[in-house]
Amino acid sequence: MSEVRTSRIGAALVAALAAAACGGTARPGGAPAPRPAATSNAEFEAIFRARTDSARMRYTDADVRFMTGMIGHHAQALVMAGFAPSHGASPSVQTLAARIINAQRDEIATMQTWLRDRGQPVPEVHIMGSELMIHGVDHDMTMPGMLTPEQMRQLDAARGAEFDRLFLTFMIQHHNGALTMVRELFATDGAGQDEAVFKFANDVQVDQKTEIARMERMLSALGAGHGP
Repeated sequence: MSEVRTSRIGAALVAALAAAACGGTARPGGAPAPRPAATSNAEFEAIFRARTDSARMRYTDADVRFMTGMIGHHAQALVMAGFAPSHGASPSVQTLAARIINAQRDEIATMQTWLRDRGQPVPEVHIMGSELMIHGVDHDMTMPGMLTPEQMRQLDAARGAEFDRLFLTFMIQHHNGALTMVRELFATDGAGQDEAVFKFANDVQVDQKTEIARMERMLSALGAGHGP
């Protein structure tokens, strides 16, 4: 929820509570009932903050698993995209790789903040060349779409047009895995109801579908098909 929207909701809640506090119930005979003690603005704001925090904390174990797992998933994409400048990638692939790095690095920070705000373990991502290390949690590197160690070595060894072909092929696989993770999240009873998780998962679905379509066109232009 944006700060503007939060502010508007807070103002509406304060106004509603103030109106309720100022109203009185008439006694028999028309005499007004005693008015309750006035509630200060600070108390109204505290009530609003408590209700906002309560809504934000409605999340499930499946939400935590999704956000935790997607950090590692995105991190592997950063490693893959990081190869592009040094592996002779074409300008179009380098542009795509830079876009992936910018978007997914920001999304990793968003997911880490979400977990931290809820007192959950936060994976810390460390990338050294082709090596990916994730500290802070036990991480499953066999999530949908994740490249195997052999595929990562194959990509790292490729150069030029062969790198472009493998990068596009493997990144399509990787993005499709992220879509699978989103589907599994929403198929889990009660999951995906947290506002931030819902918005993030939907953004992942839209963005990665769009990028898959773009990469399929790029791969087709190489005349290579989809096989590695």
